[in-house]
Amino acid sequence: MAPVLLAEIPYTTFPSLDLGILELRTFGLMVALGVLVGAWVAARYGEEHGIPRDTTYSLAMRMVLAGVIGSRVTWVLTHLDDLDTPWQAFAIWEGGLQFSGGFIAAVIFGYPVFRHWNRITRWNSLDGLAMGLSIGLAIGRVGCYAVGEHFGKASDFFLATRYEGGSVREGFIGDEPLVPGMSFHSRSLYEILYMLVIFVVLVGVLYPPARRARPGTAMAIFCALYGVFRFAADAVRVNDERVLGLTGAQYLCIVLVGVAVWVWTSVRPRLQADLAEGMVSGTEPPVVDAPTDASTPEA
Repeated sequence: MAPVLLAEIPYTTFPSLDLGILELRTFGLMVALGVLVGAWVAARYGEEHGIPRDTTYSLAMRMVLAGVIGSRVTWVLTHLDDLDTPWQAFAIWEGGLQFSGGFIAAVIFGYPVFRHWNRITRWNSLDGLAMGLSIGLAIGRVGCYAVGEHFGKASDFFLATRYEGGSVREGFIGDEPLVPGMSFHSRSLYEILYMLVIFVVLVGVLYPPARRARPGTAMAIFCALYGVFRFAADAVRVNDERVLGLTGAQYLCIVLVGVAVWVWTSVRPRLQADLAEGMVSGTEPPVVDAPTDASTPEA
């Protein structure tokens, strides 16, 4: 008997979860769960390097808040035609976040904290945040999948989504109205899958401690893998604004790959030298309570 291959995943949206005594918005629930799990993962790793959990939680919440605002602003600016009333621009619980704007906003608001830390502590924290971000995004994208957004081209690819009903945020596949039975690429589903892959890779890089990679490695790998995966996934998108053929996220992906190269070839060797000096002198690298001189910032 010939093997039966998975062909097109049946898909019905689930924007809310009825628990009997209350009804929860799936998007908000999954984003909140992603934030909590991601922050816990980052804090647990940071604590192993002398960074208090409260410090990581505070930094993570600051960056998440900035990221959500930035993500929403960029989504609204690129989906003005989808808004029936000005109020909908604030209806974040219904879905509609764009990672590119959120990432930039999070970096801007996180930098004032990072710049006062010594180089090793800074990059150990960033490695933990990269690991937390990867699992947090995977969980959060379940919310995007639930409300029906981030659709791609029509396709019969074995991981394509076959729409079978439910309310959606994107009612078209390109110029074609979305109707039950249509199959298409779902970037939300793809991002869930490749973020889980990235998370597993980063766990392998950072654990066990006996063979842990040098500081900066996890962040470099995150930027490189996310940049490549997201660029490829956005290539099948049909409902996003494009400039010179690329989405805003694809331009960010190009920058991220460049950042990965910089961290791998420039930052990591300096961090290795810092670690070697610490071992020779017999001292541990100073942690967050001993910030470096702000007048001499380090990479």
